[in-house]
Amino acid sequence: MLVFSKARLVFLSVPKTGSTAYESALARHAALVVSDPPELKHAPVFRYNRFFRPMLEKFVSEEMEILAVMREPVSWLGSWYRFRQRPAMAGHPNATHGMSFDDFVQAYCRGDRPGFAQVGNQAKFLEPAGNGTCVTHLFRYEAPALLDAFLEERLGVSLSTARENVSPPGKLELSRATEEKLRRKFAADFALYEGIGAS
Repeated sequence: MLVFSKARLVFLSVPKTGSTAYESALARHAALVVSDPPELKHAPVFRYNRFFRPMLEKFVSEEMEILAVMREPVSWLGSWYRFRQRPAMAGHPNATHGMSFDDFVQAYCRGDRPGFAQVGNQAKFLEPAGNGTCVTHLFRYEAPALLDAFLEERLGVSLSTARENVSPPGKLELSRATEEKLRRKFAADFALYEGIGAS
């Protein structure tokens, strides 16, 4: 999470959406950088609202706006699947070695997900808090030029990012039945992503 007090902007770090690259590029311009532990670095809207918003309101006179990035849901799951196939995960119970992407997504769709498929979901991460605190600027991971232009104008900086925490390559093939199940069970994620920039 990055907090830019002068620009009145909070950049939430949605997992697997390139947030580490933006943190590296923008940390020196931020008033506050939350990079550890992961539960705070990747604080969703409800956690930001509960723990960070009250603190910021005491020291920043104007209301903060919230920015986040969302990845196409199948691609997002593919990144998790490939990330858990990296060599360092060998022998770990959450590794995805030896299984297909289809198997991974089927496990993700279960009500009692195994550990390797416990990755949350983007719609829940971005869900508005009960008091109305919500993401005010949502960008697609697949359209970085729009995000970069917004940040450069809002922060008054020249932005250059490098890829970080890149997942190893892997096949991301889904059967029609599995994709239909995913789209049905996580309709909110697909609807949210498809609505970005529509308003």
